[in-house]
Amino acid sequence: MNRRRTAALLSLTGLLATALTALPVTPAGADEVEQVRNGTFDNGTDPWWASASVTAGPSDGRLCADVPGGTANRWDAAVGQNDITLVKGESYRFSFSATGSPAGHVVRAIVGLQVEPYDTYYEVSPQVSVSGDSYSYTFTSPVDTARGQVGFQLGGSADPWRFCVDDVSLLGGVAPEPYEPDTGPRVRVNQVGYLPAGPKNATLVTDAAQRLPWQLKDGAGRVARKGWTEPRGVDGSSGQNVHSIDFGGHRKRGTGYTLVVDGETSRPFDIGTGAYERLRLDSAKYYYTQRSGTEIRDDLRPGYARPAGHVDVAPNQGDGAVPCQPGVCDYTLDVTGGWYDAGDHGKYVVNGGISTWEVLSTYERALHARTGRADRLGDGTLDIPESGNKVPDILDEARWELEFLLKMQVPDGEPLAGMAHHKIHDEQWTGLPLLPGADPQKRELHPPSTAATLNLAATAAQAARLYRPYDKEFAATALAAAREAWTAALAHPDLLADPNDGIGGGAYDDATVADEFYWAAAELYLTTGEHQFKEYVLNSPVHTADIFGPLGFDWARTAAAGRLDLATVPSRLPGRDKVRRSVVQGADGYLATLKAHPYGMPYAPDGNVYDWGSSHQVLNNAVVLATAYDLTGAAKYRDGALQSMDYILGRNALNISYVTGYGEVNAHRQHSRWYANQLDPNLPDPPAGTLSGGPNSSIQDPFAQSKLQGCVGQFCYIDDIQSWSTNEHTINWNAALTRMASFVADQG
Repeated sequence: MNRRRTAALLSLTGLLATALTALPVTPAGADEVEQVRNGTFDNGTDPWWASASVTAGPSDGRLCADVPGGTANRWDAAVGQNDITLVKGESYRFSFSATGSPAGHVVRAIVGLQVEPYDTYYEVSPQVSVSGDSYSYTFTSPVDTARGQVGFQLGGSADPWRFCVDDVSLLGGVAPEPYEPDTGPRVRVNQVGYLPAGPKNATLVTDAAQRLPWQLKDGAGRVARKGWTEPRGVDGSSGQNVHSIDFGGHRKRGTGYTLVVDGETSRPFDIGTGAYERLRLDSAKYYYTQRSGTEIRDDLRPGYARPAGHVDVAPNQGDGAVPCQPGVCDYTLDVTGGWYDAGDHGKYVVNGGISTWEVLSTYERALHARTGRADRLGDGTLDIPESGNKVPDILDEARWELEFLLKMQVPDGEPLAGMAHHKIHDEQWTGLPLLPGADPQKRELHPPSTAATLNLAATAAQAARLYRPYDKEFAATALAAAREAWTAALAHPDLLADPNDGIGGGAYDDATVADEFYWAAAELYLTTGEHQFKEYVLNSPVHTADIFGPLGFDWARTAAAGRLDLATVPSRLPGRDKVRRSVVQGADGYLATLKAHPYGMPYAPDGNVYDWGSSHQVLNNAVVLATAYDLTGAAKYRDGALQSMDYILGRNALNISYVTGYGEVNAHRQHSRWYANQLDPNLPDPPAGTLSGGPNSSIQDPFAQSKLQGCVGQFCYIDDIQSWSTNEHTINWNAALTRMASFVADQG
């Protein structure tokens, strides 16, 4: 499988460290072995080091450091110890006592690599002298190394302060602490709510083999409906014995409903439509606070104001004239603007393409579908700076990314003219937290790729038809860029992104681009009606392939983008009825999966091995169901699409809503450098309507590995900012939420 990340996202900087002394390495053994030398500072400060800006020394049996004010990053001031030995698969207890004066400063305590690429294997960020003075954590090392480092990163404060630490220990060979997530009541419901005329299902976790009576209670505690559960046996995706509950016969609106069964009371939920109207907008509003190259205004997003990022204002090196990686090109490009891809400061054409397509398709569906409400995404709905310009706000928001994508095209007269650079991001990974405007790293353009070029061709072609009623000049510019990109991709069909190009940003490597060619040809045909694009579509083996697999579509599997648009956007394509039938057949497969799944979702990967970003894959499979409803009007597809949202919003093994701000218990610690309240109380959590990636069986990040070893399917998730493989947010994941939230709201 393609992986978005090929290197740890958390970096640490030993570059500025000046060693106070160094001692030989003590190898780890099978028994409990201390890896930190002189962690009690009984013998002075050997072999601890301090960065050049820090004055550190012994004080009352501790190591104390005077930290200067005015530093931008955590790693600008640090103390630590190098040459720590770590053994892959061994568990360690990392403990220390620490104080700060004045109280309240956040310290980033890490165990990581002392040399490039400075990976972090474990980190915590206590608020010293506020959250207690003694700290102890266990984790499992993901690597073998004798070049490990224990460090305390102290920078990022406007004012000087004093940090003291004692009893630092990294004890190897300890038993790992079991991680038991708090899953709350055993009755799992959609914590946001159900549509009055929609399906209403829940899941009960129980040891009971026989059916059990249930009661639906209204907000006043009155019994509104009764029934019996349906035993389903052991669910392979969770390892739980479960029953299903169907209370779809109850259609009365209300708030504060609960389900009571087997001595358990569910979390509360509503029956109504208001929450989905809010989610339609919140999920799309997410993109404004992801914008690069512009100030985020507090009057538009209270609590989320921040300076413009990467606009050539110090400490940024900026995106106004970005050079290529060494040896790639000899020009610079202005690539300001666009959306930050995820929790990092990178901007990627491949992921930007599928994200823009799905945001645009949210609006395009509203134009053509029988239940579409384009006015609900119109001018003034999203409260963005462009509101009031007589253009639908969702098109204004998508244009912010589109204009960036156009800037990534190789200029005329250069080698590979018309191709698109794959990505632009920092030279090295940055740590958390870090506001975009405080990023000091050098920015680099990475080599052009065929996949990126076809993403540009597809989205620019789609944009040309959607923006034509509002801005003919921009539409013409987009179409010209799409044509140029298409021609360039045909001339260079096999320029693939390097899977090892994952330092400072995700690799986004994709070894198969036949699907991108098909998608781009489809969008160009739908916009122009031209023979060359029609023939390419009809002759592509992708056109008749079964593309609706268990994992659904995403940035690396884009054929469905072309197929769905060919099925729904009016055209004179020969054999269009077969295209529409293929979508319905794909929906039939997802509907069968949903009906067989005790948690009622259209997602059942082989072996219950959940993929990176599984939550958006559930939603994209639901998009296929929703499209089948738009094509046929058959209620079963509508109900399947609606029921798919239940899993996202709380009807899952962990009893958590994966959408920030929605549901009594919801994900709100997503991996991010600026939505980083968990690490810095002065920063916010992600905004309402932000989708978490959700369970990921591969648990690539060290924090998840320290907690979730041996996890089964749905349990491979933890709501912590350090878990970038299970709990990041990204623009393409939120695009799936935006599209499905709008569909559900339209059904109200």
